[in-house]
Amino acid sequence: MLPLRGKAADALDAAMDFAVVPGFSRIGYEARRRMYGWQMPDLRGRSVMVTGATSGLGEAAAIDLARCGAKVHLVARSEEKGRRALAAVGGDAELHLCDLSSVAAIREFAAGFIGSGEPLDVLINNAGVMPSEREHTDEGFELTFATNLVGPYLLTDLLLPRLRDGRNPRVIVMSSGGMYSSGFSFRDPQLEGREYRPTSFYAHTKRGEVMLVDEWQRREPEGGVTFCSMHPGWAVTPGMSAALPGFHRLTGPILRDAHQGADTAVWLAGATAGEAPGGQFYEDRRPRTKERMPGTAGSAEDGDRLLDLLAGITSGIDAAD
Repeated sequence: MLPLRGKAADALDAAMDFAVVPGFSRIGYEARRRMYGWQMPDLRGRSVMVTGATSGLGEAAAIDLARCGAKVHLVARSEEKGRRALAAVGGDAELHLCDLSSVAAIREFAAGFIGSGEPLDVLINNAGVMPSEREHTDEGFELTFATNLVGPYLLTDLLLPRLRDGRNPRVIVMSSGGMYSSGFSFRDPQLEGREYRPTSFYAHTKRGEVMLVDEWQRREPEGGVTFCSMHPGWAVTPGMSAALPGFHRLTGPILRDAHQGADTAVWLAGATAGEAPGGQFYEDRRPRTKERMPGTAGSAEDGDRLLDLLAGITSGIDAAD
């Protein structure tokens, strides 16, 4: 254990976060884990759904949730990868197939899950993409926007009735520290008028995710679902390595592994509203600032506009036949 407690530990924690490199890297994770004596939560009796659960942070979260006793619902696009992940997770786990870039597929999946009568206490919206070139879905959406923003919005909206019946229900959105570099454009929500740059498009949607969480929490009645966003720090995953090979080579020795990156999501799945209040942006089990560059966080009115925007563009697309 590090010989730091109380205010001294909090000061070091804040300094690491402010300096970014130690706070976002393995260094920050290991220091905080030792300073605060982290334990894994007891999730026995909890039902948790994880999207993007076939690799990286999603798979790591699913494995650790199962180890903590949760019933885990893995949502994946590929059956082959899903079966492999299901075997890795073990425990009480179930695989569901859904393309989270497709409004029609999400509607079909959510209707089936609600119809099954399965309980649900926690939804972890983890699935995300950062394609190397601009792509569009069959429904006409830019792929990063569809997967990272439309998908979590619609899945959460459709599953809220079941979540509200859950015990200490929570929605957790896996955002990214990259969102600090971006605001959200209402003039061009899918950035069709800009040159495609994977990291900036990704950051744009990750900022949108944080705005969504804040607005969901503002709209939720007291005692209802708790909505939290988070970032995993700099965690090495197949997606990150493929999208940012230069960054991976430069920072490789200090990158977190996927389980360290997913730790806060697992902790949030078991935390109470008092331990982890909603409407906060977490990293390493603590609320962090939502804005490092002035003007990027937007306003409460922007969150309301974003929810209305997403509701409007998804309303005319029915479930797949």
